[in-house]
Amino acid sequence: MKYDFDKIIDRRNTYSVKYDFIAENGKREDIIPMWIADMDLGTCPNIVSALKERAEHGIFGYTMPKRRYFEAVSGWFSRRSGWQPDPDDFICTPGVVFALNTFIKSLTSEGDAVLVCQPVYYPFASSVKYNKRKLVVSGLIKEGCAYRVDYEDFERKIVENGVKLFILCSPHNPVGRVWRREELIKMGEICLRHNVFVISDEIHSDFVYGENRHIPFPMADGRFKEISAVCTSPSKSFNLAGMQISNIYIPRKDVRKKFEDELDSIGYWEPNVMGVTACYAAYTEGDEWFSDLKEYIYSNLVFAAEYIRKNIPGVTAYVPEGTYLLWLDFSALRLSDGDLTKLTETKAGLWLDDGYIFGEGGSGFERVNAACPRSVLLKALERLERAVKALS
Repeated sequence: MKYDFDKIIDRRNTYSVKYDFIAENGKREDIIPMWIADMDLGTCPNIVSALKERAEHGIFGYTMPKRRYFEAVSGWFSRRSGWQPDPDDFICTPGVVFALNTFIKSLTSEGDAVLVCQPVYYPFASSVKYNKRKLVVSGLIKEGCAYRVDYEDFERKIVENGVKLFILCSPHNPVGRVWRREELIKMGEICLRHNVFVISDEIHSDFVYGENRHIPFPMADGRFKEISAVCTSPSKSFNLAGMQISNIYIPRKDVRKKFEDELDSIGYWEPNVMGVTACYAAYTEGDEWFSDLKEYIYSNLVFAAEYIRKNIPGVTAYVPEGTYLLWLDFSALRLSDGDLTKLTETKAGLWLDDGYIFGEGGSGFERVNAACPRSVLLKALERLERAVKALS
């Protein structure tokens, strides 16, 4: 590879949520944090160069992206997935979770029902609850190492609760599924039948492996463009979460107007100047770097799954179809959620995301961020191996 992803970068004393708040969260000093979904890998050098040049300019006033910025966003998705969204249909927000909350506020009223398929990224549920909407859950069905949607339950929950909004995770975090076109069509047709608007969180869409192909929800069927919006961001692909930049695709004019009105009511108008700079550089100069990164992370996922299969009895792992997250099944160990946390955190010294926080179907699992140097991943796996074997 042209780029060195084995290099260990010390992130301490950088205001890092992942590293600088270990003590505040009551974790042991030597813990390896692999919970939050940002990478321990340096970003694309072209982005760093663009940020240096912008910093040297010395003025950081109010900033608005021009059309060429959104053309770069559209161009990235065209090259990666064949999707050619209209650049004029994007709106910048400080992040995808911010956008989810804005959609909930602008498209539903207090007490309205919002559907999610759990286990799923936990801010989906908290965003619904914090905004005083009714959370409706349709659980995914686990078959072996894969998950699928329970379409009968999905539709029944929509009808019984008068669901107004469905938040789709595509690719799915934490279970690693990349939804096939026929799966997206089934979900979309149900939503069409019952007038349910779809917010598709596609922040992990660049991390898709093997023969799997990410299909943006509006591309699955031409009819879906009118009932959906897509949340995108360079934050996962280029490790830019701290830049506070996301690009939200809203093709329907009336929905976009409601979204913009909600932004106005919050008082948010202009994005972060450095976020705009970083995103533009990523989407115009980051293809080669990202291709190498993706290959490196995929090799990490394969390595981890194979290591666990060979060395850690009672724990099941598989290579996800998408994302850089491992969804580890500890259910064979028959531990309570509390005891599982003690195993991974206290005994193994690993700070992971406990499965139960992802909702229905998450108990007995742990989510692991594998986007780190191989040596760090190996050290974590060796710790986990010793802790699990000490149980017997």
